[in-house]
Amino acid sequence: MCQTLGISERRACRVLGQHRSTQRKPPRGREDEARLTADVIELAREYGRYAYRRVAVLLRQASWQVNHKRVARIWRREGLKVPHKQKKRGRLWLNPLVTSLRAALPGSGRLLRTAEA
Repeated sequence: MCQTLGISERRACRVLGQHRSTQRKPPRGREDEARLTADVIELAREYGRYAYRRVAVLLRQASWQVNHKRVARIWRREGLKVPHKQKKRGRLWLNPLVTSLRAALPGSGRLLRTAEA
């Protein structure tokens, strides 16, 4: 860009808002980045309530040499989020042993619950 416009590197970087050291060496990506990203996404899908720090621990247990900062970078880049925690009463349907009858008693606002064994 400097040669085509005939301006100095210092001025071109100031206009673009980049640091001059970014023009010295081309950025090198790591060769295992795609596999690591796929594993992070898979773990986030499998363990829905785990955040990036816990996923980093699982990756280290799976013999990845990775720290939580690198996992956090991938987490942000892929747009992963941890869903909000559900209330205990709201997630009773997940437990097959407990059936929640949401029929209100006449004249009161209470709920009836029965447990199947």
